[in-house]
Amino acid sequence: MTNISIIKKKKSENKKDKMITRNKISFLVSLQKKKVRDENLLYIVEGDKLVREYISAGMPVRSVIAKPEFLNSLSGDITGKIEMEAVSYEELKKISTLKTPHNALALVEMPNQEPNAKKILKDWCLALDCIQDPGNLGTIIRTSGWFGIKNIICSVDCVDVYNPKVIQASMGALIQVKIFQQVLSDFLKEAREKGIQVYGTLLNGESIYNSPFDKKGIILIGNESKGISDSLMPFITEKIMIPRFGEIKPGIDSLNAAIATSIVLSQIAGRGKISGF
Repeated sequence: MTNISIIKKKKSENKKDKMITRNKISFLVSLQKKKVRDENLLYIVEGDKLVREYISAGMPVRSVIAKPEFLNSLSGDITGKIEMEAVSYEELKKISTLKTPHNALALVEMPNQEPNAKKILKDWCLALDCIQDPGNLGTIIRTSGWFGIKNIICSVDCVDVYNPKVIQASMGALIQVKIFQQVLSDFLKEAREKGIQVYGTLLNGESIYNSPFDKKGIILIGNESKGISDSLMPFITEKIMIPRFGEIKPGIDSLNAAIATSIVLSQIAGRGKISGF
């Protein structure tokens, strides 16, 4: 047996020795609850590709929990810096929130960051008012990353950004997009004091195809069913809408919040208004 083969064998054996404990499994399952995530400042990402991307991007990954073959596929430089724990497929099924688990998941530390309005307002950003559906929030985050939006401000009553369904829907965009939670009225007030335009997405605004978007500003997206809160209406400087085409028929009275966000950002980016990353 060559020296290289011996080294690979030892590395594989070392990973297999670090089998996950029952207590760790129970703890990982408990992280499905927001209260536990907040108390420990930890969340979980699932999926082979997503785990690799988090590691490659230098995200604060505390440990990787995966099937032995996945752990063995990782670089030795990585395995020396991050805790590796081997699990069986049955154990992954206990931990995973997915019906069909992937081969790996990672335990990640939440970022310790406070919103800095001066930096955030240098470019376009999103303000989300009471977005409740995890899939919507995750898709909005993913869309924002695609169009070069660096920052999103969520109201305090938005769904938790570290909800497993949000993480899955965002598909790694949290690596690029920073999410802050704040009382929106305070943030919008500060923005207005700095002369920043606030574009509110409404049903009775000016068409986004005609609106003279500024070089920077805030796109305010309302709740899926109730729209933008009355308390935030005074901060809106420009009311915008996505016009409807074709004959009006029952059953289609509005757009999904995530879809609406995509259309608005596409229009702004198409005019070269977003600087990107």
